[in-house]
Amino acid sequence: MSKTLKFAVLPGDYIGPEVMEVALEVLKAATEPHGITLEYTTADVGGAGIDNHGKALPDSTLEVCKSADAILFGSVGGPKWESLPPKEQPERAALLPLRKAFSLYANVRPGLLFKELVDASPLKTERIPEGIDIVCIRELTGGIYFGQPKETKEVDGELQACDTMVYKVSEIERIAEVAAQTALARPNGKVCSVDKANVLETSVLWRKTVIEYFKKNHPDIPLSHMYVDNAAMQLARDPNQFDVLFTENMFGDILSDEMAVICGSLGMMSSASLGTGKNGHGQPFGLYEPAGGTAPDIAGQGIANPCAQILSAAMMLRYSFGLGDIATGIEQAVRKAVEDGIRTGDIAFGKESVGTKEMAAAIVERL
Repeated sequence: MSKTLKFAVLPGDYIGPEVMEVALEVLKAATEPHGITLEYTTADVGGAGIDNHGKALPDSTLEVCKSADAILFGSVGGPKWESLPPKEQPERAALLPLRKAFSLYANVRPGLLFKELVDASPLKTERIPEGIDIVCIRELTGGIYFGQPKETKEVDGELQACDTMVYKVSEIERIAEVAAQTALARPNGKVCSVDKANVLETSVLWRKTVIEYFKKNHPDIPLSHMYVDNAAMQLARDPNQFDVLFTENMFGDILSDEMAVICGSLGMMSSASLGTGKNGHGQPFGLYEPAGGTAPDIAGQGIANPCAQILSAAMMLRYSFGLGDIATGIEQAVRKAVEDGIRTGDIAFGKESVGTKEMAAAIVERL
């Protein structure tokens, strides 16, 4: 296999550059034996973009992303920039424009908790004796976050605010297809669609569209439906009853964060945001990032957990470059390192821990 992977690297702030550095080392070690060349350009984003260019997403960074086939993103934000107006702060001013520029409509977040790390979860161990292995698919560019009108105005002498939830059939169908393809790649291969069809018109359309789409295009995939309030309770009660869970934007925002909590450390949580466009490899253009933050309290100490960034890089190989086998190899190497007792401080539970570089080296050894 001879192939060049061209992607943008946006390390971000605080621990972002530290974990990105070792993730790239793992990526190189995993791909090099297959004759694959990594061609990436590093650019500022978030607080680094503000400090060096005056805004969180500099024009030069956006151009780097446009010339790439995928984006490997770190983490942005922190106390240094919290005094800025909300619209100028690193998270909102970097990620939202990137989602818009590349029509990143589908967020794929694995909820993975290894058996060896069940003590990291707030759930009782007897509920998850083998850990957790589910996936949350969130529609990312529609719904109440983007619907119009969105305004605050005075009505009958008092202020009144309005947000509008809007979904089109085409938007629901394309996220349903992502859920279906995710299920087809997993052993259990079942899908649960989450809505609020007993109250919301958008959810009535959502459920109707999902049923018709799966009946026509994926009749062999087991499909169920659940109201969002019940889904939140069921995630806390028995998360492994789900396999692929997918839902609209606001519900997905809430449920994916709940899933992250029950899966323990954010240092293990990866994610992918996939776009409508195809890249130079005929695969979806995507942005891949760890679910956690910049952890300014431990930045510069070399102790941050790099696993989420490494697993995000593996997702990039799978979704944007069609290299599922190599991605699986990285994921298995991460699992093996954890099984062998090699842990950073956030997952060590008082036992001996290793640093960022040592954790990455252990993963490389197990590729």
